[in-house]
Amino acid sequence: MLSARSLFTEILDNDESFRLFCSIAASGETQGGWENGRIAALVPQGLVELAPKIARHGADEDKHGRIFNGLLRGRDLEPAPVPADTDYTMLLERAGIGLAHSRLRAEQPLSEQDIVTYLAHSRVTEQRASEQMALLLKHFGDHPEIGRAVRQIARDEDNHLAYCHEELLRLAGAGHGPLIHRTLRECAMAEIRVYREVSLAVMAHMGRLLHWSAPKSAALRAGIHAMYAYERVAGWRRMTSLTMPSRRDALGGGPVAAEAVT
Repeated sequence: MLSARSLFTEILDNDESFRLFCSIAASGETQGGWENGRIAALVPQGLVELAPKIARHGADEDKHGRIFNGLLRGRDLEPAPVPADTDYTMLLERAGIGLAHSRLRAEQPLSEQDIVTYLAHSRVTEQRASEQMALLLKHFGDHPEIGRAVRQIARDEDNHLAYCHEELLRLAGAGHGPLIHRTLRECAMAEIRVYREVSLAVMAHMGRLLHWSAPKSAALRAGIHAMYAYERVAGWRRMTSLTMPSRRDALGGGPVAAEAVT
């Protein structure tokens, strides 16, 4: 029977599939760390109070990249090349979501609209990350090899999502509401398309490494397409709603060091 637990157990138990999984994850987290670091450095004067929180977000993402690379080292594995069709972060940029890297490499301060775009993009992608980590936490939170990493990253992703909700609501109260809601919807609709394509690509690469049968691969593809259909019709709304989180000022402190998994 196919289930999230059985699939990830299969990936975890094979060195080559585990190597690819951790490499994809580490690359995406490291890229997110760079993006947040650049945004923190370019925050406009009117929103300068956000800079330390954005920097904390970036530091967390860098930490996650180190954690995934630490898991590879724990098995004496080298990072694998990341296939272009699995690069979620870069595919989102190509879809016009978030702030372009060319903009972040420049030294010109960002505008308030740019910060709204960044936070809306983060609110959507952190929803996905939080849900994925919650699933791993449910099934592997006590796993002797990856449990500590899963617990720490899941906690951080929940903090990132809470921070996005709180800051977007604050900016909505300052008059940016229409822009925020429009940008959230645009980001959500693009993200679900990119997530479908990346999911199909990752499953194809894993299938080749793990020698999945044609019926098993077909069933997984059908499941991914079914999830996309649901998200296209109604599921996207969970990515665009804004609710004041119970965990306030979630990124208000300094960066939290990684536990001994690196």
